[in-house]
Amino acid sequence: MTVAWVLGSAGLLGAALCRALRADGTELFFPDQRLSWGQPERLEQQIAAAVAAFGLKAQAAQGWEIHWAAGVGTMGSPAEALAPETQALRLLLDGLQRHAGLMGAPGAISFASSAGAIYAGCTDDVITEQSSPAPTTPYATEKLRQEKLLHDFVAAQVSISVLVARISTLYGAGQATSKKQGLLGHMARSIIRNRPIQIYVPFDTMRDYIDADDAAVAIMGMLRSRGSATALRTRIIASENPTTIAEIFSIFKRLARRTPLVVRSANRLSQLYSQRVQFRSLQRAEFVRPAGKQLAVGISQLMRAEQMAFIQSPDRSGQGH
Repeated sequence: MTVAWVLGSAGLLGAALCRALRADGTELFFPDQRLSWGQPERLEQQIAAAVAAFGLKAQAAQGWEIHWAAGVGTMGSPAEALAPETQALRLLLDGLQRHAGLMGAPGAISFASSAGAIYAGCTDDVITEQSSPAPTTPYATEKLRQEKLLHDFVAAQVSISVLVARISTLYGAGQATSKKQGLLGHMARSIIRNRPIQIYVPFDTMRDYIDADDAAVAIMGMLRSRGSATALRTRIIASENPTTIAEIFSIFKRLARRTPLVVRSANRLSQLYSQRVQFRSLQRAEFVRPAGKQLAVGISQLMRAEQMAFIQSPDRSGQGH
């Protein structure tokens, strides 16, 4: 049996990873305390204690996994807001290196990175693992810095397998509204509440949307794949079916049976995103992925989830329907 620790288990991807791991029969580990990102000294103590506790769990298992899906940063975050995430990752890797039991047991780490951010300035028609990173924001630069920490970790501890998963645009029910990201979730909430949908990019803007559960299954499969002998692998995880904003509106319009209200404007991030993005992994033979969820099906599920959240909201006064 494998024991797994998902950092960021309450988030969109982290929760999906927990579901996929449970379905696979993997035992999940949860630290006693939530990590205090904004308190460096307390954070260091918490991570040290969590690594020690995880090590005890791993002793009775056949192998261990750590899935990093943590972080509160977005494309609009300033550099100073992102530094605690990098420090937390550094503390985690340092703690693992010092833990002889974990270093001596079969282990693997997945790290959720951002393909959209890292390749934001890339001009390739189709972006693959061979494309050069082209960051345009502090968020992307910090993600590359975090990836470098993993490269250094592997160089010192080659017995641990590491997957850097550069993921396209995630969507799914339960995405945090406080992070001000997630176009599909924003659209679903706005339609259910009869509010205008704010759009900051042209309607022919193309994105690759992947359901969080599909991404989680792909991460698990690639991490556990024996198709590559390298200790660290960087892979693009995407639906590989790019869709324009106009096409997405058409899906929402059909599902809602009315034309959504739209407000078009620009903000400081509008020019930082590539207008047309198409991802393709060159390593698909490494892991045979099951057929992903069709976008229309995913949006329909997202609409139902937002409808339920609206019905259960304690204050629905003046909220449309």
